[in-house]
Amino acid sequence: MITIKDFKTTNENDIFQLGINKGVDYELPLLYFNNLKEKKEIRHGFSTRLGGVSTGIYQSLNLSFTRGDDEAAVLENYRRIAETFHVDLNHVVTSDQTHTTNVVEVSSANGGSGITRERDFNDVDGMVTNEKGLLLATFYADCVPLYFYDPIHEAIGLSHSGWRGTVNRMGKCTLEKMHELYGTEAKDVICAIGPSICQDCYEVSEDVASRFKSEFRDEKIVVDGCQPGKYQLDLWRANKEVLLDSGVDEKHIAVTNICTCCNSKLLFSHRASQGKRGNLGAFLMLKR
Repeated sequence: MITIKDFKTTNENDIFQLGINKGVDYELPLLYFNNLKEKKEIRHGFSTRLGGVSTGIYQSLNLSFTRGDDEAAVLENYRRIAETFHVDLNHVVTSDQTHTTNVVEVSSANGGSGITRERDFNDVDGMVTNEKGLLLATFYADCVPLYFYDPIHEAIGLSHSGWRGTVNRMGKCTLEKMHELYGTEAKDVICAIGPSICQDCYEVSEDVASRFKSEFRDEKIVVDGCQPGKYQLDLWRANKEVLLDSGVDEKHIAVTNICTCCNSKLLFSHRASQGKRGNLGAFLMLKR
C-alpha cells in the first residue's frame, strides 16, 4: 500500500499526510495538508494517479473528460471522489481553466457543472463559496493549486495558478473576491500551495523569466538554467510572495514539498509525460 514515504520530497518538513479512503471495491489515496486537515469545518484533498478505473496513459484516477479517456471511466472516478467527500455528483462544481485570473462565486445552483451537466460559466480558474456541502474541484498536471479557508466568515476559495496565473497574482485575485463577497480579511485566511512542478524541473524561456523578474522581489524565484537563454522558475516561492504581499500571515501558509514531475509515477505531470496524461484534482468544501 502507498504511504507518504513513497513520495520524493524537496525537504523533510511535515506538510502532508496521506489518507487511504476505502470504498466497497477500491482504495483511493488522497494527500491532505496538515494545516487544513486540522480545521474540522472543512474537507479538502489532492488526488494521486491511484484509485480509479482509467487505463493506459490515464491510469488510473484521471479526472479529465477532454483528454481522450473513456467517459464512463472518468465518471466512475468522479463518483469515487464524491463518495470520499460524502456528497453526490450534483454537489460538485468544476472549474473551466484557461490560465486566467477570473474568480467566480459558485453555489448549489452550479452543482454538477462539468460532470453531470454543462458548466454555467467559461474561462474560470478560481471559485469561491460560503455554501456548505458544495465540493469545489480544480485540475492539475504541473500547475499550482491554491487553497483558501476563512474561518471567521466561513468561506473558501480554490484556484488554479500556472505561470500566467502566478505572474498575474491569482492568489491576490482570489482573496480580493472573498473580501468583496464575504468580508474576508487576508490576515485570517489559512492557505496552502499544493503539489505542482518544482524549480529544478521547471525550465522556462527568457521571456517568461523576464516577466517574473519584473514582478517579484525574491531573486531566488528565477535562477539561471543549464543552457543559455533558459531559466529555472520557482512557482511555489512566487505564489508564497503573492500571498504574503496580499496580507496573509506567513504562519498560515503551507507550501508543498511534493513535485508532480519528480513523482510522475504517482502524480500526473505534463512535462514528465510530454503531454500524454490525465488530470489530478484539488478539492475543498465546507462541511454541512
